[in-house]
Amino acid sequence: MHDYTPAPNLLEQRIILITGAGDGIGAAAAKSFARHGATVILLGRTIRKLEAVYDAIEQSGAPQPAIYPMNLEGASPKDYSDLAETVDREFGRLDGLLHNAAILGTLTPLGMYSLELWTKVMQVNLNAPYLLTRACLPLLQKSDDASVLFTSSAVGRKGRAYWGAYGISKAAAENMMQIFADELEENTSIRVNSIDPGAVRTRMRARAYPGEDPAINPAPEEILNMYLYLMGNDSKGETGKTFMAQ
Repeated sequence: MHDYTPAPNLLEQRIILITGAGDGIGAAAAKSFARHGATVILLGRTIRKLEAVYDAIEQSGAPQPAIYPMNLEGASPKDYSDLAETVDREFGRLDGLLHNAAILGTLTPLGMYSLELWTKVMQVNLNAPYLLTRACLPLLQKSDDASVLFTSSAVGRKGRAYWGAYGISKAAAENMMQIFADELEENTSIRVNSIDPGAVRTRMRARAYPGEDPAINPAPEEILNMYLYLMGNDSKGETGKTFMAQ
């Protein structure tokens, strides 16, 4: 699957919402999805970064994107309902949802983990994807072929010392993906999977591995084939699975 070649118009007419779209993998995915024909909704907390991605997409001649500023750390259930209402009003449906936003927290023994930081990591990495998926289900059900994509991690599949709230939030998100997939498989056209990007040259990776030479890892733009495959109709029928981007 890693030698997959997406058609230039793979995502034509698709409406795709991306969280954490301001930089890193989220920004790269947004530009790539747009280049393949999608109208992307850029969700993030830093408007300046979202505007830079917006401008890059507009200048490329791809379909005009949309910006939705939102801080997942402080967002309430009503904020997610408002978001879904706005998307419904502006676009009428949702064909794709990429849960990319996450925070690392700290690499600390569980017995010493800051409770305040624990709550913050769980809010962004676990509660936010749940609340957003839940709010967007009616929009996804209006699509003929909707794809929801969670972001996985090796430390969420096998616990490792010091990965604390991040590892646990990723393990829980993986299980949530499987439950959503199982529940939605029978009576909807929504498929739900997760993708593990692996080691990528991002700011989060640099924080987690400060002694690592960033040049040994691929840039976000280099790992997107699997993201494209899972967002397009070539992956129709695939659900409840974890895919590796590399």
